Order: sequence, then structure tokens, then C-alpha cells
Amino acid sequence: MSVKILPSTLPQISADDLLGHITTLASDRFEGRSPGTVGEELTLAYLTGLCGELGLAPAGDHGTYLQSMPVTGLSMQAAAKFACAAKKQNVELLASEQIVLRSQWWQEQIDVDSDVVFVGYGIVAPEYDWDDYKGVDVRGKTVVMLIGDPDAKDGDDKFFKGPALTYYGRWTYKFEIASEKGAAAVLIVHDTKKAGYGWDVVQASWGQENFSVAQDVKRVRIEGWLCEAAADKIFGLGGHDYGRLRQAAQHADFSAVDLGVSAKLSVTNKLRTFKSSNVVAKWTGSDPLLSKECVVVCAHWDHFGKIERNGKIEILSGALDNGSGVAVALEIASALTKMKDRPRRSVIFLLTTLEERELLGARHYVQNPAMPLMDTVAVINFDIMNPWGRTRNLISVARGHSSLDEVIEKLAATQGRTMGDDQEPDKGYFFRSDHLEFIRRGVPALFFLNPGDQFIDQPDDYALTKRVEYLTHCYHKAADKVNPQWDLSGMAEDAQLLLATTVEVANNDKRPTWKADSEFARN
Repeated sequence: MSVKILPSTLPQISADDLLGHITTLASDRFEGRSPGTVGEELTLAYLTGLCGELGLAPAGDHGTYLQSMPVTGLSMQAAAKFACAAKKQNVELLASEQIVLRSQWWQEQIDVDSDVVFVGYGIVAPEYDWDDYKGVDVRGKTVVMLIGDPDAKDGDDKFFKGPALTYYGRWTYKFEIASEKGAAAVLIVHDTKKAGYGWDVVQASWGQENFSVAQDVKRVRIEGWLCEAAADKIFGLGGHDYGRLRQAAQHADFSAVDLGVSAKLSVTNKLRTFKSSNVVAKWTGSDPLLSKECVVVCAHWDHFGKIERNGKIEILSGALDNGSGVAVALEIASALTKMKDRPRRSVIFLLTTLEERELLGARHYVQNPAMPLMDTVAVINFDIMNPWGRTRNLISVARGHSSLDEVIEKLAATQGRTMGDDQEPDKGYFFRSDHLEFIRRGVPALFFLNPGDQFIDQPDDYALTKRVEYLTHCYHKAADKVNPQWDLSGMAEDAQLLLATTVEVANNDKRPTWKADSEFARN
């Protein structure tokens, strides 16, 4: 397939314009852009104002740019005590330091008093002949499980996709399957390598107000995380060795273990209700038939707002996460409006809320799309873009699933660049942003997160150094602010390529297709 447009022939996206958007969205005035706050009001006003200035058509509710949803906010206090009747001993864990708990039930008080069962990875995967729940009834019990999925077998890239994390390894799946099995509570043992982030990220993400858009009474009553030191205490209380059982859980013949321990878990909720909104705008296509189809350009605007730490209020500004992605989406929209000829297909610009809270904004959109999902040919999603300079390559975390790979590869070649594979497939980034809600419903996706790892005029380990630096010191922390040392030339070049990709997909006679070996091809 040959491409019909070149990135260099399209309206140019500048680093200065990208920085302007990020600086505004990450300013203290926006208070960290948490849903249901003044920060959301300011963010929506900024985004809808720009959509209006660009001449994009409203594609939200009732002829507006806003697609609103009712949200319940749950601010909670938690307590956890574990006891072993045989030993007449108990262990009380420190909330936040050793355990984080929440409940998505819309009640002021939720309590669980039950036996504790270790279910390995908590996975049921028939295609791998794997069932951690075989031979055990966990109804009404507290289940403890490991984050991630079983380690790869040497030379076998098909077993749970080798080193790559599958959806079975995501914490969202683990809550889903435990709920199906009737468990009362779920505790996931945190591991930095398997999770892809430290315990401090769990504390920041779970240790404040959580959000829900629909109460699911079939969901476990209490869900949470344990640090490994806490897990070791609980297992030891029942006379078990955590390290040994963790190793045993690597094998398909593992059977769930009753730890001989009871758990008393308590969550006290303070509830509030409000509305939060996606921003949805449309650039109508030029072709009488193809304009009834669309490409979705997506980025989430929300972040974590303000938190109290050590007696001080900190603003989690979310400059890169995801002020940068929103900036790229806005500049692609601006460039499209400057083109002499509109793309043949329509382009939907979707700026979502509640991505940081289990992708709830994107889920609401796919349930209420501006254009039917059957007519949505692709989604292109941006989340944490590159602020560290130009690269020789570009990495799509969604690479390998659809014919979109070939589109962007050919366009990248016109910039003298190549496409690379995800260098950290074990982190499961593919499952950690809004495009997931689309691909689960059959829409092919491109997903860009810190794209590119071969930096021009930098040492070979520069990309890894910068990623580790960001994840350690900035990700979901107050330090994710605009940095005067940034070099956004790479972000601008990436945005130019993604603009060209959007136009190419919108203009092509053929829709993108799934590759036969993609796990989503059947959708």
C-alpha cells in the first residue's frame, strides 16, 4: 500500500503551540483537573472554547460539545485486621502504608468478615489450560492473588504471550473474575516489576476519592492492594511461606490454598454525586458516503487533582499525563481545519474524563457514540507524549494487531523514521488507556505512550533513563509539571506524523482490518 499524503505537505504543528496547551492545562489554576472539581470546569471551558474557535461541530449531548455522565464520588477510610484462631494471634495492617482498600458499593459502611484464600494469579484462561479457581469455592471469602500473569516459559512466546503482559494480568481483570466467582473481597499483592509502577503510585491513585458511574451489586464488596511485606505477614500468620506459594503459583497444577486466616475488612464511604463530561467534537468528512464513517482521535483530559501529603496540599498537575496528549489532539484538530480539502471520512475528537478511573469516560462514549461503532474505522489514542527531543523511530504500543501498522510505517518512512516494537511489553501499557474500550468492541487502534526510543544525538540508554526517571519521580505525582528543560521538537514531529496518519486513514478507500492472530480479531 502506498500513502497518498506526506506529513511535510500538511499544516505544520509547532512545539510552541503544544507547549502553550500543556502549560495552561497543567497550571495550578486548573488544580490537577480532577473530575467533579473546579479543575474540571476550567478544563471543559478551555477545551470547548477551542473547539468552537476551530469551527468543529458539537457532537456531545443536545447539540453541545459535552457528553455528560452521572458520577458517584467515594471518599473512604479503611481498616484491615487478620486473625489466626489456631494461634490466637492477629495482625492489623496500616491503611495506605501496607494496604489500600476501596468499595464501589454506594453505601456508607461496607464490612467483610471472612476466611482468606490464596488463589495464585486469580486467572481462568482456558486457552492456556489454566484455572486458579479449580476445586475451590470462594463465595463470600476474601481472595488474595498476585498481580500480573505467570512467568514466560523459556522459548515459548505463546504461553501467556511470553514476556508480554496479557489482559489476564491486569488488576481490572482480577476484580472481574473474582466477582464472577462470588468472592466478597479481593486483595492483590503489589509487585513493582509486574505492575509497572511502585507502591507510591498505588497510594496516590487509590488513597483518595474514587469514582463510579454505575453500581454493580455483583462486584466484590471490597477490593484492594497489599504491599509484599504485608502479604508476607498474613501468609506467615497462617503458617505459610509467601515466597514458596508465590513460586508454586507459577505452575498450572497449582491449587488454591486456604491460609487458615480470617480477615476483617472495613470501608467507610463518604458519598457525593456530580456530573463529569467528555468533550466530543466532529470535523465532518467530504465524501457523501465515507463521511458517514469516522476516525476517532482520543486523549484523556483528567488527572488526580489535589492530595494532602505530610500535612501539605499538593497539586498533581498531570503535565505529561495527559496534558501532552490533549495538546497533540488539539493541534491535529487545528491542522485539519487549515487543510484545503477535508478528509473523506469524518474525524471525531474525543477528550475523555475518568480515564484514570478505570477508563469510565471512554466506556461511556462507546456505549453512547457520536457515530455508530460499526462505522468507526479506527481510534488513535495519545497518552503521555515525548518531551525529550527528536527520535529516529516511533513506537505504537498497539503494534501487531491491525493493518494500521502498515499505514504509519509507510508515513514514518517519509520522515526518515522507522517503527519499533514495545520495549516493555511486560508492563501491559496496551491495556492501560482509553483505546482499550474501543478494541474490546472491535475497533482497530493505534496507541502512543512516550513514543520513540532512539533519540537523535543522545546515548543509547537515553530513552530508558528518561522513562525510569519519569515513572520514579513524576508519574501520578506532583512533579509532573512543565519542565523548562523539555525539548518538544520530538513531540511536534510525532504529532505531524499522527496528523498524517489520521488523514490517511480518513481518506483511504479501505477500512483498517484486524490481523488474524490478534486476540481482538474475533470482536
